[in-house]
Amino acid sequence: MAHKEKHNKKWLRRIWGALPALFLLTLLVFIWMLFGRIKTESEILKTEKMSTLRQKSPDVNVVALELVPMTIRDRINLPGVIEPWVSLKVLTEVNGKVLKINIKEGDPVKKDDIIAILDSRDYENAFNSVKASYDAALALLNRTRELYKEQLSTRTQLDNAVAQVEILKASLDSAALNLERCKIKAPISGVINHLFIDKGQYLNHSNDVVEILQIKRVKVKVGIPESDVDAVRRLNTFNVRIDALGGKSFSAKKYFLSKTADPMARLYNLILKLNNTTGEILPDMFARVEIVKKEVSNSISVPLYSIITRNNDKIVFVVNDNKVLSRKVELGLQEGWRVEVTKGLKAGEKVVVVGQRNVIVGQKVNVIRSVRNPEDLMK
Repeated sequence: MAHKEKHNKKWLRRIWGALPALFLLTLLVFIWMLFGRIKTESEILKTEKMSTLRQKSPDVNVVALELVPMTIRDRINLPGVIEPWVSLKVLTEVNGKVLKINIKEGDPVKKDDIIAILDSRDYENAFNSVKASYDAALALLNRTRELYKEQLSTRTQLDNAVAQVEILKASLDSAALNLERCKIKAPISGVINHLFIDKGQYLNHSNDVVEILQIKRVKVKVGIPESDVDAVRRLNTFNVRIDALGGKSFSAKKYFLSKTADPMARLYNLILKLNNTTGEILPDMFARVEIVKKEVSNSISVPLYSIITRNNDKIVFVVNDNKVLSRKVELGLQEGWRVEVTKGLKAGEKVVVVGQRNVIVGQKVNVIRSVRNPEDLMK
């Protein structure tokens, strides 16, 4: 009997010891069930609230863009500078005083036109002196040949006479060339940009006379970043806009792309050839060169600001029967404020471009304006 009572007391102690743990476990299960019920009721209330908002919220006024396929380009706009096709300084080749100047700054010249005339008297005297010596040597050579035929002259005498004639002929040619150089001629056709001499001025060898420019066609020099060199290499035609001419645009052809970068700017020099028959384009004018790296025809594009980012997804809202629907889109090229949509939209759909941040999916809206051309949104 005593043993049985001892056993019962042992079990009572175990039960009392387990009661706190059982109570805690029961409490946790109750809290978990209560939390789940609260969450479920919260989701139901949220769904009902959203449904009520859709039903009770007033219609939002929006502007829609009807999607029309059009061309979009990936292009960059880089600064450039106009350079003359040829810039040439004419230098004096002999010494002398300027007797006459036949041109003035701004005058057109043709190749071999006489620009100025130097005092040539010293060179005429030198020419005449050498000419007399040459004529005498030539006469002596002829007599020596006759004597040599009659064996009255040696071969050495004949060779000396020939050498003397050749020496004097070279001196005569040099004197004639110096005399000709007293007439300073234009080596190329072009326009006189600078005149460096005055009448009566004494010029030494290699003094500047004039600067001649060829501007019937001009060069456009532009620096290309390394990242764009590969795209430029495949292009041949470029659009050039010159602000100094009222923003007038011209079509230019690629002439040369340098193989090495400028060591300071780290840019590759691109030279474009641009016709300038009217002469309106002047050297040192600034230009903007448009480079189209890639072009996609018949693409669907929307304004960049019409796209909303949610959870790393790109979303746009479209209008169908005056109700708003959301579309997840994928993007491509960007041109200015337009961006290409490669997936998620199709032609003919209407995208909300004004008021898109004030609408919710399924809500009715008032389309107060609908346009087909994105440019009309800026008006």
